Amino acid sequence: MTMFEAILLTVITASTPLLLAAIGELVVERSGVLNLGVEGMMVMGAVMGFAGAQWTGNPYVGIVTAVLAGMAMALIFAFVTQTLVANQVASGLALTLLGLGLSGMLGEAFVGQPGIKLPALDIPGISDIPFIGPVFFGQDLLVYLSFALVIAVTWFLFVSRTGLKLRAIGDNHVSAHALGIPVVRYRYLAILFGGACSGLAGAYLSLAYTPQWVENMTAGRGWIALALVVFGSWRPWRVVVGAYLFGAVWISQLHLQALGSGIPSQFLSSLPYLATIVVLVLISSNRRLSLINTPAALGKPFVPER
Repeated sequence: MTMFEAILLTVITASTPLLLAAIGELVVERSGVLNLGVEGMMVMGAVMGFAGAQWTGNPYVGIVTAVLAGMAMALIFAFVTQTLVANQVASGLALTLLGLGLSGMLGEAFVGQPGIKLPALDIPGISDIPFIGPVFFGQDLLVYLSFALVIAVTWFLFVSRTGLKLRAIGDNHVSAHALGIPVVRYRYLAILFGGACSGLAGAYLSLAYTPQWVENMTAGRGWIALALVVFGSWRPWRVVVGAYLFGAVWISQLHLQALGSGIPSQFLSSLPYLATIVVLVLISSNRRLSLINTPAALGKPFVPER
């Protein structure tokens, strides 16, 4: 394996959890809901995915467990913000704090235990092709699922009738409600989908990226996923580009530390977060760019008429 091939493989593994979480949050925000609890849902997916795999000896059961955990956390957020009409920003922050604390408590028994790694999908005769085989045909299920989700979400939002209704809710939920579209029901389903994707992202961290459980192992990736949605202007394919750019930045700081560069390791570790801040500042400084595709009802509560 060449150095370039090894770096490319690590970029893919670093980018996949960001892409999974961001594509779910994109659907949530397209419905006009801002869920800042992505970090909490991811870390709960990580601990429950690891636990499910440990209990059954099957990493695929762990994936299902992680998805259910992410959806359960998302359901809490949906009930609080859509049924009780609580503030979305405060509720999302509370969800993140809940996820971080609860995962630490539930995962205490799993610290130090060897994990069950999600196997790569080996295609005989194709996976052995130099460079092309390992990079494109030697990945695990969740890597391929991340691209399948991007294609499915793109079709759903811009082609399907249901997706157009969801976008209409995100643009103007009052008008959508007047046309007979069940706003709360659509938002519930969008939030649950976002929770499922965040759970998948967490499962990837504890079953594929580093098959083990470490408290707070998401390390801020949920916040980067939120930034990626803005970076991609609420467009799925742009989110893919952003996820892989941020994944490359994440991996670059690890390789620079391994090469023994004279740059302080603390600064290198902060590079992904510095890149996130720089991107958000550049986007917000350009008013025209910051308004492109932004759902007009994003973060605004909806109270249906009685």
